[in-house]
Amino acid sequence: MNVHDSERIAGLLEDAGYVRAAEDDDADLVVFNTCAIRENADNKLYGNLSHLAPEKTRRPGMQIAVGGCLAQKDKDTVLRKAPWVDVVFGTHNIGSLPALLDRARHNEEAQVEILDALEAFPSTLPAKRDSAYSGWVSVSVGCNNTCTFCIVPSLRGKEVDRRPGDVLAEVKALVDQGVLEVTLLGQNVNAYGMSFADPELPRNRGAFADLLRACGDIDGLERVRFTSPHPAEFTDDVIDAMAQTPNVCPQLHMPLQSGSDRILRAMRRSYRTTKFLGILDKVRAAMPHAAITTDIIVGFPGETEEDFAATLDVVERARFSSAFTFQYSPRPGTPAATMPDQVPPEVVSERYQRLIALQERICLTENRNLIGSEAELLVVADSGRKSANTGRLTGRSRDGRLVHFRADDAAAAIRPGDVVVTTITDAAPHHLMADGSIASHRRTRAGDAHELSRTPMTAPVGVGLGMPGMGPAPMPEVASTGCSSGACGA
Repeated sequence: MNVHDSERIAGLLEDAGYVRAAEDDDADLVVFNTCAIRENADNKLYGNLSHLAPEKTRRPGMQIAVGGCLAQKDKDTVLRKAPWVDVVFGTHNIGSLPALLDRARHNEEAQVEILDALEAFPSTLPAKRDSAYSGWVSVSVGCNNTCTFCIVPSLRGKEVDRRPGDVLAEVKALVDQGVLEVTLLGQNVNAYGMSFADPELPRNRGAFADLLRACGDIDGLERVRFTSPHPAEFTDDVIDAMAQTPNVCPQLHMPLQSGSDRILRAMRRSYRTTKFLGILDKVRAAMPHAAITTDIIVGFPGETEEDFAATLDVVERARFSSAFTFQYSPRPGTPAATMPDQVPPEVVSERYQRLIALQERICLTENRNLIGSEAELLVVADSGRKSANTGRLTGRSRDGRLVHFRADDAAAAIRPGDVVVTTITDAAPHHLMADGSIASHRRTRAGDAHELSRTPMTAPVGVGLGMPGMGPAPMPEVASTGCSSGACGA
């Protein structure tokens, strides 16, 4: 979500006349888009700001802006710790950045603007996309959950859902510019449909499944992913839509957080391990080869060795293809930060290492099971050549796994954004390898765009949180995508 917000910030600035600086140039403007989930985000920001202080002294005309969740949380603290910052803006007013920069320059003093509520969906801002072949599309902003460890609801606000027609219009705008893969984003993506901003749209618990099926009708859209759902609200109709819509990828990120029902209750996670494992069973029954990933927190306040053993047991049974594991970090303003029985850091660290060891073993086993299977890969740019010695390139399979593949003589013709089919020959815990010959290579419009260093610039789409008269006219080409009960009408 932060990466996508950064695309909006880039689009907004380019629309205002700014030009992205080359890496080796001295930038006239540096914007930090911050996270506040873990404590190291705070440390990283203030460390980077300190690093820029001498540069700011040397070049008085240079501007520094700080936005995102940490800015929303800390507000005036940013300027107290780093008085050389020019602009501080929050999660709810990204669109104000160009005006704030102008005002700071004109008034020769720092500008701080932190709104308590969202002005408009970020989608009402232009976006300069990072990738020619893969795009992010938000279906909602905010979150209605009250997890005791999470600061996001207080920084992002209550959940507000975009109109289905607006979501589909943005997806189609990306596809029209060559994008092959779209990831639908929401803090609780499968709750989509219960908090529409448009007052004329009724609540619809099946809206997310409808949206997935509608994406299946967009010509040229080859892969659809989404993140992150919440186990408590994950319904069978979403599983059916995933299994029955060919371009929806067989991949699911399902946050576990803890395998102890007692800790889940303390976290205020409204599901228990039996329900969680039951969802995984249903997903695998419908999509036997689905890759399921997760989030796990180690050392939540009050976690005992018995609670941690329960987490290890669920991880063993769940067979996750990978897991994002975190040592609990108390965030000021959350209920968990003041809970008794905070787990000593050395205990958290030791448990964390045990969890990592278990998950690494599972990852390796599950990846080895894929040796000999065929994989369709969307070639990616972020890894480039895996090794100058092997000449491997990197692609992502439909189930989300990274595959380093040998291209040999065909390497020069294969671009990020192209699609290749190859056979898996070896495995490691976090990637697969394909050192055989390539069965096929398909050049794509996305590959053409990447070769030309051209990424999509998407125009504003949608309404300002239900305010009348601000939305686009319905688009016939996306209004006919097949959503039932009118749920996907613009």
